[in-house]
Amino acid sequence: MRIAHISDIHIGGTNFVPDWGEKMIEMINRIEAEIVLVSGDHTDDGYEHEFEKAKEFLARIKVPHMIVVPGNHDSRNEGYTIFEEIFGTRFPYFENEEVAILGIDSTEPDIDDGHIGRENYPLIEQRLSARNKLRILVLHHHLIPIPGTGRERNIPVDAGDVLRLCVDLRVNFVLCGHKHLPWYWMLEDTCFITAGTATSRRLKGRSYPSFNVMEVEDSRVIVKEVNVAQGSWRIAGKMNFVTGEESKKGTEAIRGMYFPLQGKAGIQTIF
Repeated sequence: MRIAHISDIHIGGTNFVPDWGEKMIEMINRIEAEIVLVSGDHTDDGYEHEFEKAKEFLARIKVPHMIVVPGNHDSRNEGYTIFEEIFGTRFPYFENEEVAILGIDSTEPDIDDGHIGRENYPLIEQRLSARNKLRILVLHHHLIPIPGTGRERNIPVDAGDVLRLCVDLRVNFVLCGHKHLPWYWMLEDTCFITAGTATSRRLKGRSYPSFNVMEVEDSRVIVKEVNVAQGSWRIAGKMNFVTGEESKKGTEAIRGMYFPLQGKAGIQTIF
């Protein structure tokens, strides 16, 4: 099973790069991902015309299942109401024999700060408690600060409580966006993955437009980071997980990594 994770496309903004958007769609369609996860900021300011363009844009990705959650830019100008009209619930859930995926709205109207809210903790526990399959939580805001992204200002105000909940439940992956820089943290048995932006020039330093692909086979997950501009990818990390009440996981080369692709070993071009 292949899962693509994209974030922060910012359609309608002056920094949106149409060529990168076309490449991203082509790449995802070529690998025939079964699921696409979109972790927020589909628009730049939450306006209706931006949501319409975002809907048309995402509809060109040929995928059986797409999970979409709002970002702080989508919740501007009452955009959260338009989000629900176009994409449906702000708390989407998908489950099959292999995976359980819960999306959570971590935004507040017209502010950049994140907040999950105690009223949503039971939902996380209900949807992601079973240990007989891969479990993924998707939200826009990062729960752990990301190095190289400046002063920390927008981490969810209840990040500590949500982190404890994820660790107690032994959620396999928590996926987010927001900072426009790919990063990977391990906390206990949970892997926290921040996706970069695949389509915006709002990049950190000399980073590149990117998205992630998770390849799931049996009890092994390989996370690949795709450079949209170059059409190349690198293995960002590997994770073994065992389902069942006594599950134990092992990780390999996935703790806090970020390397620009240019001039680095291990790069493969497949697109």
